[in-house]
Amino acid sequence: MVSTRLCLVRHGETAWNSERRIQGQIDIDLNAVGQAQAHALRAALSGLEFAAAYSSDLRRAWHTAQIATAGLDMDLVPAPDMRERHFGVLQGVAAHEAASRHPLAHRHHQARSTDYDFEFGESLLDFSARVTGALEALAHAHPASDVLVFTHGGVLDVAYRLATGRPLEVARDFPLGNAAINWIEHHSGAWRLLSWGDSRHLQGILDEVA
Repeated sequence: MVSTRLCLVRHGETAWNSERRIQGQIDIDLNAVGQAQAHALRAALSGLEFAAAYSSDLRRAWHTAQIATAGLDMDLVPAPDMRERHFGVLQGVAAHEAASRHPLAHRHHQARSTDYDFEFGESLLDFSARVTGALEALAHAHPASDVLVFTHGGVLDVAYRLATGRPLEVARDFPLGNAAINWIEHHSGAWRLLSWGDSRHLQGILDEVA
């Protein structure tokens, strides 16, 4: 059986990331740090070969992808199913405000409730199904290839759990760093983790934009 390897990259930093504000599907662009991270990604990816490059169509991911793939000589394909989860009433809310402004939604968020949709967003189960389906589709579309995907923290959370068997409702104990590089592999109908959270290319970024 052939294998497909996915290189999953979270978008660079945004102002809302630095404020610890929940973005969800609100379309926020990169800040100066995020743009510098994307340029560092371009250098880190320059020696690699990919069959295709996909990106969430939200600006923070798409802008990261545009910068990072500038030297890869390939078309960037929009992938709406790689969007972040829709967090309903919590979108745009800072982490320290969530408990007071939306106590029920905050409790469900902290508990990682799998069937709660934040009033008009996506439940964790629905989000996971969307992401899993999209990852499976990419693996089947590019057998025996390496594929580059620019996406979001929530998508990476699902991908890590898919590749390790960690349940959705269990608290996260792995990193989801901005502009970090993560690899998973699809082989014989199953996923496995290859490497996670590689951020060596980002050393010194904060000093550059200070």
